[in-house]
Amino acid sequence: MPAPDDPLPNFVGEATRRGTPVDAGTIEIAAVETGPEVRAVRRRRGIGVAGWLSIGWLALVVGLALLAPVLPLDDPRESVTAIAKRGPLADAGSAPGHLLGGDYNGRDMLSRLIWGGRTTLLVATLAVVIGFVLGGALGLIGGYFRGKVDIVVSGVLDVLLAVPAVILALAFVVILRTDPSNPGAGGLDATTSLIIAIGLVSIPVLGRITRASTLSWSEREFVLAARAQGATHRRIVIREVLPNVLPAMVSIALLGVAVAIVAEGTLAILGAGVEPDTPTWGNMIAIGRGYLERAPHIVFEPALMIFFTVLALNMLGDVVRAKLDVREGAL
Repeated sequence: MPAPDDPLPNFVGEATRRGTPVDAGTIEIAAVETGPEVRAVRRRRGIGVAGWLSIGWLALVVGLALLAPVLPLDDPRESVTAIAKRGPLADAGSAPGHLLGGDYNGRDMLSRLIWGGRTTLLVATLAVVIGFVLGGALGLIGGYFRGKVDIVVSGVLDVLLAVPAVILALAFVVILRTDPSNPGAGGLDATTSLIIAIGLVSIPVLGRITRASTLSWSEREFVLAARAQGATHRRIVIREVLPNVLPAMVSIALLGVAVAIVAEGTLAILGAGVEPDTPTWGNMIAIGRGYLERAPHIVFEPALMIFFTVLALNMLGDVVRAKLDVREGAL
């Protein structure tokens, strides 16, 4: 039997009690008219177990990263020979007093994972902020003005998308980074150049999603009404189009952070990451590859951190899209 709070059976039952004939057309109209209420009930059901697990994991990772300077942790750069290459999965056994063991150089893995998460999340978040602002601006401009402006914007995004993302990021890192053999030649430090490189690579994806959403929303009735009333383009874009495009942008931005975390690890393995003495999850994997047989925990532990964080960001992105997305039938 249908749930008591289902509006459609209530409508039919009430009409039957009043003696009003109910046909298929009436039922169809009732279903359409009560659609927003049904969706509102579904939205009130919450974000589900997966959503809460994702939020909990991300809150834990971000909280540890923010509190790393005040937590009672060992120095992530300090070597303790007694725990070198020892850990939960190492041939030499676990390291007493060190929950996750030590790396190849005797540095505490727990401390390096927390400090490495701090750097990795900083790089990924700032990179996506760059892509969010620049890609979102390009997508809004191209999708709203269309015509020649859209052709130029789409052409720029297509060119960036045509080059493999890893190759493009490597090229940007090489261009932006300071040459260690010639420090006076100018350039940026490794962390800043990595942030900018990943941010520039994320522009076309965020720009494409924003442009597609803007193309749809810029032709809605309320936008046409604002134009007819003489509203400026700036006001229409900021007040009418942008609030409706933001849910799609936020959802893809969360996925962008996940992709940026993986990109940081990929670039580290290729030798284009941050300085070797700066712990990041990607750096830990890159440097620990040579000890995979004797001490696999050096690679597996940061790899698991990347896996669970990326999974949580993907699941949370789906939740945000489902909760904030404005449906056609709800207008």
